[in-house]
Amino acid sequence: MSKKYNPGEPYDYQLTLDKLLITPKFFAPEQEIVYRDKVRYTYRDLFKRINKLGSVLEKLGVKKGDVIGIWDFDSHRYLEMFFAIPMFGAVMHTINWRLSPEQLIYITNHAEDKVVFLNKEFLPLYKAIKDKLTTVKKVIMITDDEIVEDPIFDGEYEALLKEGNEEFEFPELDENTLASIFYTTGTTGLPKGVYFTQRKLVLHTLGLATSAAYDSPAKITVNDVYMPLTPMFHVHAWGVPYLATLLGLKQVYPGKYEPEVLFNLLVKEGVTFSHCVPTILQMIVDAPVAKKVDLSKWKVIIGGARLPKGLALKAMDLGITVMAGYGMSETCPLISLAYPKPKMKNWDREKLVDILIKTGLPVPLVMAEVVDENDNLLPHDGKSTGELVLRAPWLTPGYYKDEEKTRELWRNGWLHTGDVAYIDEEGYIQITDRIKDVIKSGGEWVSSLDLENLMSLHPAVAESAAIGIPDEKWGERPAMIIVLKPEYRGKVTPEELKEYMKKMAEEGKIPKYGVPDRYIFVDELPKTSVGKIDKKVLRKKYAE
Repeated sequence: MSKKYNPGEPYDYQLTLDKLLITPKFFAPEQEIVYRDKVRYTYRDLFKRINKLGSVLEKLGVKKGDVIGIWDFDSHRYLEMFFAIPMFGAVMHTINWRLSPEQLIYITNHAEDKVVFLNKEFLPLYKAIKDKLTTVKKVIMITDDEIVEDPIFDGEYEALLKEGNEEFEFPELDENTLASIFYTTGTTGLPKGVYFTQRKLVLHTLGLATSAAYDSPAKITVNDVYMPLTPMFHVHAWGVPYLATLLGLKQVYPGKYEPEVLFNLLVKEGVTFSHCVPTILQMIVDAPVAKKVDLSKWKVIIGGARLPKGLALKAMDLGITVMAGYGMSETCPLISLAYPKPKMKNWDREKLVDILIKTGLPVPLVMAEVVDENDNLLPHDGKSTGELVLRAPWLTPGYYKDEEKTRELWRNGWLHTGDVAYIDEEGYIQITDRIKDVIKSGGEWVSSLDLENLMSLHPAVAESAAIGIPDEKWGERPAMIIVLKPEYRGKVTPEELKEYMKKMAEEGKIPKYGVPDRYIFVDELPKTSVGKIDKKVLRKKYAE
């Protein structure tokens, strides 16, 4: 404790990240943290290593407010940095190493990274851009095996920790101290930086914990074994490592995402809770080994894109419990979870899955509304569609060093998501599209997500994307870009899929004008750096 208090002076309790470590220190000191098949240690070790890392930052000359960049795979080291860097008073910059070299140069310089922790696997990429980085003073190597001798490095992570002080005392900080920053990539322009204070990260963790109290199929409890399948550079792995640590869960970090490693860890370590985007779940359910292992204890929250009903059913057939959630980089990210209400518990699977794939109910402390183009509130009637707007205590205050885009994000006191949605009478949010992805045909809106959801139910379809293609008469017409399952390739025609969608229209599941005209088969769909289907690329490719 760095501050001394006078007799009778109350403690000024600040919501800072060190407070998340109080409970697990006595509740779960011997609980395990696992990294691939390489590292296994206890929470007691974690606390010592966090302290040592704090002393390392001090020796490196890091000052309060300095930005520290992290280039690493999901690991125990990343978890240590999740705590030590903000607790020191520095700012953690989680870097999406999948970005282009130009984007990596921009975000490093824009954030003004002073120190970079660099996994040696990214050394060639980093060396290719290092001469254009204007603020970096020191680079620390991260490696799972032998140390690389290269003058670019100012030390190696484990060697520095070995000399660190396990009794290091972190400073007491104001809860409004900046804790983290990362950059979100849109369809146009440069990446935008979102940032969060200590207070916001603690409140987000408590929001996650409160939402877990609801009796949902995929809730997280102190008995779970946690393994993220969302990169830790992406919105703090959705904030779940903070919650897992607070609850004292066994945590398993897979490093680089390799199917064989993931399945081995799932089975060997008894993983029961994960989160990922739909494309990762698709990869897992399609893997031949999925049918050979017991996945019946595995719960998965799906976010980042809509969970198609067909994919949810395929996962359930393998024994996996799935449920959708929603959030954005700008929202830290938790906003809603698709937990069913008590009265829905005994519904049959087909009816219940329609609830589990919804965007969901706002979690405690989140205010969600839908507004028209003039920012007027729309009724919660399940029909009135507009832009989803939000308020919550953990949303980003704005875009880093960008007042103009911050004003666009925050209008009339609401964070504008850019998502088209409605809210039904039960309070469930349903996003129907991104504003930029909605298909406008003959003056009517066609939901690309509805088209994709219905297409996912066809037995021949592995993945699909609906996009608008320019049309002289209608302005735009929907087209489906489809990846067929291997066993159906060459056996299913576009005409058959069009007849299937016509049947969906006859059953009232989509409007007749929403039936796509074109069905284009491809071997794979382009993905963004965080695993979402990149419709920008598809629209450009098929615009003509």
